[in-house]
Amino acid sequence: MEDSRYPIVELRQYTLHEGERDVLIDLFEREFVEPQEATGMTVIGQFRDLDAPDRFVWLRGFPDMERRAEALRSFYGGPVWKANRDRANATMIDSDDVLLLRTREDFPAAARPPLGDATPTSIVVATLCHRDRPFDDAFADFFDRSVRPALTETGARPLACLRTEYAENTFPALPVRTGENVFVWFSRFAGPDDLADHQERLAGSRTWRDRVLPELSETLTGAPWRLRLAPTARSSLR
Repeated sequence: MEDSRYPIVELRQYTLHEGERDVLIDLFEREFVEPQEATGMTVIGQFRDLDAPDRFVWLRGFPDMERRAEALRSFYGGPVWKANRDRANATMIDSDDVLLLRTREDFPAAARPPLGDATPTSIVVATLCHRDRPFDDAFADFFDRSVRPALTETGARPLACLRTEYAENTFPALPVRTGENVFVWFSRFAGPDDLADHQERLAGSRTWRDRVLPELSETLTGAPWRLRLAPTARSSLR
């Protein structure tokens, strides 16, 4: 979208040492949020993966690929990262699981809670689809025409949709996954009961079961992969 606040988005999944996730989240939320945004990027949200106790997931956005490079050089070459990188890196086994994406629509704008705020009970679900060719405008039209209404009707209105950004990585010091074609959408639920209600309603939807799902499955290389994410206390996406 031309008027997007951050057309370029990184979906970052970190595998951490056992018991270190809350250590990293505390450090991240105290030291890394505002300094990153001061360089021109947007910290969209940060999460605990509900299905992987040692995985930390977060999203950050950029105005374009050139300014992404500038912002990352500024932050990772700056004093805040240099002062805290050893503590951060000590929590991590792997930080290279990164998808570089382009937004079709921005996430809803929301104020970031201050330090000390309560952790929300909401759940954000990211649904990732893969196929053997790029997700083109024809797929996007199908999503808007068929998938989006079925999800909305069953309580899972998509907050934002993204697809693979194929531009060359402008900051090679931080690797990104390549050679993949991905389409991602995010939905938000008030809590586990709302998520379970959506799943039950979707499974019982004849429109989804008989029309939408077969057409969706026909174009994908496998079943969609879902991340169930619990927003941290300072996540703007919550």
